[in-house]
Amino acid sequence: MKAPYWFPQSFFARTLWLVLVVVLFSKALTLVYLMMNEDVLVDRQYSHGAALTLRAYWAANPDDRDHIAQAAGLKRIPRDKVPASEQHWPYSEIFQRQMQTELGPDTETRVRATTPPALWVRAPSLGDGWVRVPMYPHPLRGQRIWSVLGWFLGIGLLSTAAAWIFVRQLNAPLKRLVFAARQLGQGRSVRLPVGDTPSEMTEVYRAFNQMAEDVEQAGRERELMLAGVSHDLRTPLTRLRLALEFMDNDTELTDDMVRDIEDMDAILDQFLAFIRDGRDEPVEELDFSELVRETLAPYNQNGERVRLCLEPIPPFPLRRVSTKRLLTNLVENALNHGGGDAVEVVASLAGDHNAPYVVLSVLDRGNGIDPAELDSIFNPFIRGDRARGGRGTGLGLAIVKRIAALHGGSVELRNRSGGGLEARVRLPLGLLLPRDAV
Repeated sequence: MKAPYWFPQSFFARTLWLVLVVVLFSKALTLVYLMMNEDVLVDRQYSHGAALTLRAYWAANPDDRDHIAQAAGLKRIPRDKVPASEQHWPYSEIFQRQMQTELGPDTETRVRATTPPALWVRAPSLGDGWVRVPMYPHPLRGQRIWSVLGWFLGIGLLSTAAAWIFVRQLNAPLKRLVFAARQLGQGRSVRLPVGDTPSEMTEVYRAFNQMAEDVEQAGRERELMLAGVSHDLRTPLTRLRLALEFMDNDTELTDDMVRDIEDMDAILDQFLAFIRDGRDEPVEELDFSELVRETLAPYNQNGERVRLCLEPIPPFPLRRVSTKRLLTNLVENALNHGGGDAVEVVASLAGDHNAPYVVLSVLDRGNGIDPAELDSIFNPFIRGDRARGGRGTGLGLAIVKRIAALHGGSVELRNRSGGGLEARVRLPLGLLLPRDAV
């Protein structure tokens, strides 16, 4: 949805606007609180009036004090009858400071809000003894520190909610960019909308969309070029093979040339498989264990060459042809370099219920690979021939890595104790593979 024209279009403007709203709202709440608690000012006036009354009481002649006490509601109280003071912040402090300011620093006060509310004052500078001053019930009624703290807590919660909304607004375009980059890395076609983002992110989105278009165009051109090269080369290769079939003067040489032509044809197939990595293939819910059995069944027609150990795995989204190519490449690699022993294929479910994933291991007992080459062996045209020997284009494992990444997974090679190699593929059952997948 496109943002309205009146809405700020940049991060700076949006930040300024939101901070302004939060500050104004906080000020408004503070104003409301002061208006609702204007009795703080009333209490200052009340304490001042009480101090004036007491000064007039003690300044009068002893014969006139009873008349003043009766008129003002004052009452002399023995020390042992004075109750303990209640704490009413900030009112208790207001009465204490006001009385000490007006009646002397040694003045003592007691405040009670219970019925009937009253103020007890002892001012040694004016006279000895405690005097009880009546109070109106309104100023201290229900006024506790929790009331003030409640208002401050409400303001804090509202400010926090506003900040949370701001952070979400700020991070949403970045999260969308991260998700799109991951999708593009997995070979999917993705574009970012530029109409509903802040002005700073609009340029980033446009640059990302241009990059995605350039990457896809380069991939299409590369695929078209290699497909054309493959098509153009297969025609003369086919003619050469037919010509060799009619040559019978040197059978051994003819057979060698036919095998070379077949190797060249296989190399062309690998090139095409590397380019066409299955990104256009539809995704469907498949039984992974059944797909493994179906793919590897031809290898065991004339004896057990591949041993299967498959745990029950719930169906999850896969590309059928691409997954079969991944399995075939790993098993072919293990059979070619496994030292003649049977290859083991193990599939199991790992992870917790929040992030489950499938672990597929293809194990052999060959010579293994130099540990220094384990990281680079997945690069195109890189082979581990120095350790394991053999022929090929060096694209088999690169195809496996690309197909695993296309499914959101990963692949790695591990040398086994006692000799041999393990190719371990991890495929997520959900959207993402957990970071701690092993």
